[in-house]
Amino acid sequence: MPKRSSSRIKDEELYESLREDGASKEKAARIANAAARDGRSKVGRRGGGAEDYEERTVPELRERARELGLSGYSRLRKPELIRKLREH
Repeated sequence: MPKRSSSRIKDEELYESLREDGASKEKAARIANAAARDGRSKVGRRGGGAEDYEERTVPELRERARELGLSGYSRLRKPELIRKLREH
């Protein structure tokens, strides 16, 4: 049985565009694959209900980093923690 690659990008054009705009490989892949699955117009309308990272407390930001499976965030100051979350 052939090995399936779980990291296959389904919308290469969008992926490359997102990478050029500074998105991480993981984030660009998630967005590109969601756009290929659901259509680009639907992906842009998702979410938007969360408050800005700047409005959250440091413990809330650390909790979000833990939810995302990030490491090395426990000693970061708020601006550094926000940057790490956005680059994820």
